[in-house]
Amino acid sequence: MNSNFDKCLKMLLVHEGGYVNNPADPGGETNLGVTKRVWQEWVGHDVSEKEMRNLTPLMVSPLYKRKYWDACHADELISGLDYCVFDVAVNSGVGRAIKLLQSSVGATPDGGYGSITAALVKKAEENPTRLIELFSAKRLEFMQSLNAFPTFGKGWSRRVAEVKADSLAMVQGTSQA
Repeated sequence: MNSNFDKCLKMLLVHEGGYVNNPADPGGETNLGVTKRVWQEWVGHDVSEKEMRNLTPLMVSPLYKRKYWDACHADELISGLDYCVFDVAVNSGVGRAIKLLQSSVGATPDGGYGSITAALVKKAEENPTRLIELFSAKRLEFMQSLNAFPTFGKGWSRRVAEVKADSLAMVQGTSQA
């Protein structure tokens, strides 16, 4: 399957926005969706606030590709579903993204993407609209269970709805090709 990585990263960065350091956000100092902790791990040294503020999409693209896109097997997913799963991987972790995908296709949600999960995903992709809608509903249900939902829930709910809409549009574009 052809990679939608660049297109999906561009859409994801719209949601991630620029530099923030909200004390109520457990991620802490973040720019372009990359937390300071993750960026420091990626570059292998401590970074300053200035360095965090100066991150660019070009700088963070390799991190997103390896740590999230590749880790959640997005290239193996159909267009649209790849974006949904990638967005969750970035927002809630790769393990959570795979668990939500597994629960959406009837696999045991263990966070591992093996041959059983892959086969069930391929079967469920026969009805991509239903799969994306189910995955999005499970994502929202997970987010609603978080302690930070009262603070961030409105924005999270909007993001889930927008990602779902964009993903469904990608499916429609693919089916017409």
